[in-house]
Amino acid sequence: MKKYLLLVFSLCAFTGSAQTYEIGAFAGGTNNIGDVGRTNYILPSGLAYGGLFKWNKSKRYAWRASLLYGKFTADDSKSSIASRRQRNYVVTNSILEASAGLEWNFVDYNLHKLGPAFTPYLYTGLTYFRYDYNYFDLGQLQNSNQKDGSLAVPMVLGAKMRLNQFLILGFEIGARYTFTDNLDANNPEDLPVAQQFNVTFGNINSDDWYVFSGFTLTYTFGRKPCMDCFE
Repeated sequence: MKKYLLLVFSLCAFTGSAQTYEIGAFAGGTNNIGDVGRTNYILPSGLAYGGLFKWNKSKRYAWRASLLYGKFTADDSKSSIASRRQRNYVVTNSILEASAGLEWNFVDYNLHKLGPAFTPYLYTGLTYFRYDYNYFDLGQLQNSNQKDGSLAVPMVLGAKMRLNQFLILGFEIGARYTFTDNLDANNPEDLPVAQQFNVTFGNINSDDWYVFSGFTLTYTFGRKPCMDCFE
């Protein structure tokens, strides 16, 4: 009997660190905040989609990684700023980002118990993204057919709820502060200095933002922690 109890507690110690994982998809839209087009913080102008993975370490936080792709169109004719409408530039760009960081739940979020589970959450970490490197020359957009890369800091606010034992539905709005000012082709720093003088416009002292907003649907899996067996 003692040997049996010892075996049970040994297994509990081993499986007590087992956690619930989530894998799923993101679908929504993308918009930019920069020197061309509208200045709305949340107004998607193109589609976005991708996948994400979460490792729920506790009821309050999870490690998260994602790979997302989106496109946006910045159109001066739709801006509320008169000078932009008069300029009438249009820029389309695509973004492919990889992100990793921490998702923090506002309330306890226990996926190991049956019943409702709902919480708002915050996510931040570090993002690396690739985008189309373009610029304007004499008012005409020049497609270089090249890519550039930069880092960004994601600031995401969302809410999620469990639909059943395995599926979780969420909605989030995530702004990314980037370390580049050329998402809308207004500040191509890699061009020769003499050429930059002719193609740079807008506020070159403020880097661009982009926003992913949409829904997530994840599937949960992983063993239930042994400590919960005694609740």
